[in-house]
Amino acid sequence: MIDLEEGLRRLGYPEFRPGQREAIETLLAHRRLLLVAPTGGGKSLIYQLPASLLPGTSLVISPLISLMHDQVEALSARGVAATFLASTLDAAEMRRRMARMAAGAFRLVYVAPERLTFPGFRGLVAGVGCPLVAVDEAHCISEWGHDFRPEYLEIGGLVSELPGARVLACTATATPVVRDEILARLGLPADTPQLVRGFARPNLSLRALEIESAADARAAVDAGLAEALGGPGKGRGTAIVFAPTRRRAADEGARLASLGWGVCVYHAGLSAAERDRAQRAFANGRIEVVVATNAFGMGIDRPDVRAVVHLGPPGSIEAYYQEVGRAGRDGSEALGLLLVSPRDLPLRRALLERGGEAPVAAAVIEHKWGLFLELIRWVEGGSCRHDAILRYFGDEAETLNGCGRCDVCRRLATAEAPHSPAETALIVRKALSGVARVHGRFGLLAAVKLVHGDADPKLERAGLTGLKTFGNLRSHSERWILKLFRRCVTAGWVSFSGRERPVVLLTDDGRAVMKGEHQARVLLPPLESARGQSRRGPSRSAVQPSMGGDAEPVLDAAGETLFEALRRERLRLAQQDKLAPFMVASDRTLRDIALLRPRTMDGLRLAHGIGPHKAERYGARWLEVVTRHAAAPEGGARWT
Repeated sequence: MIDLEEGLRRLGYPEFRPGQREAIETLLAHRRLLLVAPTGGGKSLIYQLPASLLPGTSLVISPLISLMHDQVEALSARGVAATFLASTLDAAEMRRRMARMAAGAFRLVYVAPERLTFPGFRGLVAGVGCPLVAVDEAHCISEWGHDFRPEYLEIGGLVSELPGARVLACTATATPVVRDEILARLGLPADTPQLVRGFARPNLSLRALEIESAADARAAVDAGLAEALGGPGKGRGTAIVFAPTRRRAADEGARLASLGWGVCVYHAGLSAAERDRAQRAFANGRIEVVVATNAFGMGIDRPDVRAVVHLGPPGSIEAYYQEVGRAGRDGSEALGLLLVSPRDLPLRRALLERGGEAPVAAAVIEHKWGLFLELIRWVEGGSCRHDAILRYFGDEAETLNGCGRCDVCRRLATAEAPHSPAETALIVRKALSGVARVHGRFGLLAAVKLVHGDADPKLERAGLTGLKTFGNLRSHSERWILKLFRRCVTAGWVSFSGRERPVVLLTDDGRAVMKGEHQARVLLPPLESARGQSRRGPSRSAVQPSMGGDAEPVLDAAGETLFEALRRERLRLAQQDKLAPFMVASDRTLRDIALLRPRTMDGLRLAHGIGPHKAERYGARWLEVVTRHAAAPEGGARWT
C-alpha cells in the first residue's frame, strides 16, 4: 500500500495543492491519466511522488532541458536519486549515466524525446522495470497542433513496449480535440481518465481592439502601458509586447524607448549573447518593457508582469492564452490587450499557403487556418472572454458566468438587442451574394464595395455595378459590412485563396446559406451609433471595451455529457481510420451536434462542418451516439 502523505513529507511538501491528490490517486488506480493544468500548477508532483514510491526506474520525457536540470537538482536535494539524459552531455558522461541507469541507481530519469530513437535505449528502459512513463508537454505530439515536435511520435512505440507501465500525459494547453489526438498517438484507450483544471485567470482584464492604422496601434499600446504601469519609471512592474515580425519588434522597441520606457528587444534574429542579455535584464527587473516575437517566453515566470500586449493575433487560441498567461501570475490585476486589423485574415491565409521551404500539405493548411479562425471568432465573440476560453479548453467547471472584467462583460450591459432571425438571414444572404459575384477574382474589400454600392473602376470593368447586388447593403457602413464579412469567414461561409494577393471565395456552406438551404446562424455586428468610432480611429481610450459579436453556445449538463460521448466516438473513429481526430470532426462540430441533438441526417447537416462527405462517412455514427444519449438515464460520474 502506497502512503501518499508520507511520500509527500519526504519530498518536503507540507500539503497537496488542489487537485494533486486526486490526480495521483487516479493515475495509480486507472494506470492511465491525461492531465491538463496550467504552467505553475504543480504538474511535476503528479509523476515525481509516484516515481519516488514505486519500485523500478520511472521515465520522464520532456523537451525542456533547463527544466530537467532544475528538477533533477531539486529531487537530489530531497534525497530522490534522479538524472537526465540530453544533448548537452558529452558522450562519456552519457555512457556513465546510462550504465548507472541500467544498474538501477535512479528512481527517475528525465530524457529528451529524441533519445527514444537511439539504438538500444528502449531495451535499456525495458530492463529497468519501468513502473511509470510521464510525458511532459504532451501537446507536442499533436501533429497539426501549435507546437508539434516530430520526435514525440516515437513515444507511442515506447509505450506499446512497456505494457506494465503506468502512463501519465501532462500538458498546459490542450483543447478536447488535441487531448483526443494525444490519446490516439500514445495508443491509450478512449476511456482514459482526463483531468482538466486551472485555466481560469479572472485577474486578467482581457480585451481585443480593432485598429485600422499604425496610429491606432500606437495609441492603443501607449494607453495600455499607461494604464498597467502608470508610466515610465513608476516602478509598477513590467510588460511584454508581442510583435508579429522581427522588424516590427525592433521598430516598436525603438519607439517606446524614445518615450522614456526602459526597453529591450528579443527575437530569434539576435545573437545568443544579445538574447541572453535581454532575458536576464527582464528577469532581473532592470527593464520595464520587453518587445519580442513569440521566440521569447520559455521559462519566463516573473510574477509582476502587469500587461501583455499583442500587436497582432498569433496563430491560435492556445498560442494566445499561453502568451497572455504570462501576465498577472502573482494574482494581482493585469491587462491582456490584443490588437486586430482587417488585414489579419487574408495575411494569415497567405502566410499559411506560402509555408516554408518544403511544400505544406493542404490538410495542414486547413487545420491551421481553422485554429486561427477560432482565435478570430473569440476576438469577435459576444460572451465573456474568460468563459469562452475555458469552454474552448473544455474546462467547464471553472467558468465564471461572466468575469465582469473583460471588454465583452463590460459592454454587454449596454449591448443592442439582437436582430430577428428573418432580418439576419436576409442581410447575410445579401452579403454572400456579393461574395459570389467577386468569387475567385477580387479580394474581400471589393466585395464590401460591391454591396455598399461604391463606385470602383475594377467593379465597373467587370460589369458588376449594374447588378442588383450592387448597393444591396448601402444602408450600412463599410466598416459594419466588413465586420459582417469577417463573421461570415469565421462561420465557414467565406474563405480566401492566393499567396501574394488573396482573393475571396464563397464556400459550399456559404452558397447553401445564400440560397436559403441552410440557416444563417450568426449574430450580426452591433450597429454603430452617431457617437461611435470615426474612420480616423478610436475616439475612446484604446483600452476601453470595443468589441461585440457572436455569442458562444453554452451547453447544459446533458449537452456536456453528449459532447463527451461524441468525443469518445471521435477518438474511436480516428483510431479506426488511422486519422488525426481533428480530421474526423472539430470540437466546434461536436459542440454544435450536442447543442442541436439531431435525430435525422437533415438535422445533422445543420451542424457546423458537416458537409456531404462527413455526413455520408460518419453521420450514422453521430446520430447513433445522439440517440443512445437520449435513451440513457441521467446522472452517473464522468471524466472531463
